[in-house]
Amino acid sequence: MKAAVCREFGKPLVLEEIRLSPPGKNDVHVDLKACSICHSDVSFADGIWGGELPAVYGHEGAGVIKAIGDDVTDYAVGDHVIVTLVRNCGDCHYCSDDFEVLCEGEFHLSNNGPIHNEAGETLQQAMNCGAFAEEVVVHESQLQKAPKDMPFEVASLLACGVITGYGAVTHASDLREGQHAIVIGCGGVGLNSVQGASLKGAASVIAMDLEPEKRELAKGFGATHAIDPRDSDAVDQVMEITNGRGADVVFVTVGAKSAIDSAQSYITKNATIVIVGMPSSDTRGDYDPGTMAAWGQRIIGTKMGNTVISVDIPELLDLYAKGEYKLDELISGRFKLEEINEAMDEVRSGKAIKNVIVFD
Repeated sequence: MKAAVCREFGKPLVLEEIRLSPPGKNDVHVDLKACSICHSDVSFADGIWGGELPAVYGHEGAGVIKAIGDDVTDYAVGDHVIVTLVRNCGDCHYCSDDFEVLCEGEFHLSNNGPIHNEAGETLQQAMNCGAFAEEVVVHESQLQKAPKDMPFEVASLLACGVITGYGAVTHASDLREGQHAIVIGCGGVGLNSVQGASLKGAASVIAMDLEPEKRELAKGFGATHAIDPRDSDAVDQVMEITNGRGADVVFVTVGAKSAIDSAQSYITKNATIVIVGMPSSDTRGDYDPGTMAAWGQRIIGTKMGNTVISVDIPELLDLYAKGEYKLDELISGRFKLEEINEAMDEVRSGKAIKNVIVFD
């Protein structure tokens, strides 16, 4: 089978023939049909967070179960599944507190990487998945069932970007009905924060992005207003929309320092800034702690929206089936595995919302 391998940061991925180890007792072998590209894949491939090479990235997969380990009971061969990077043990400190995205458990796959090339070299299974490949072996906790009539490329979207943006609103923040929300960055994650805030009943959902096309797109996902953050009167526009007070919650879904720092200009007293997008490791933010203390403001972070995949993915599947949640509209383009570098470049440039690799 083939995989797209990163052998040098900042260089094009190369297609190689790989082999997978058989699934362990609690593992599942999935024949992938689609893998959407997350901006995190691009960031890792560009080396902004470091990591070990050679590696196979990709962590938003969907496919059909090919084989299961002896102790797997919730899944069967032939099931359609969504493959996530969230590997959780259910027993550690964080899993017990419903923070499974921070799981500290030990897994067979963590120390026995399943990906090898024909020369016997072990390749890093990046982000617990390595889904830029035709097949994967993952822990059973990383899966959620998908309806058999759901297109695989649409199902793959639910593995990371969708649940991160949605979870940032529904789990990480304290946004309440009637409050004012801002989403800075209207890419794949941001549009799902827009949808989440709209479903929460926010009085206004203000979309901010440098690209006019993305601001306009956000309106179709539930944004009530759209602002170019470079406008000299951007703060004044926010104040006019929010009756002179400012937003109650700002979701920063991009990892740019300028976006993170600007969020303080838009908030009211007792407001929350939620850092959703992942900046590079050396990024440092600037803030006024005196004002934050005096006004009871908060800056919080969230990993993948604090999502619980066994709750959020079925909930989103239900909303999608009812026509109350947009997924198809997130897809910018479909590519073959051989075209992965072109697909990655479009994500890197900001041209694409969600590009998807569709396997033959």
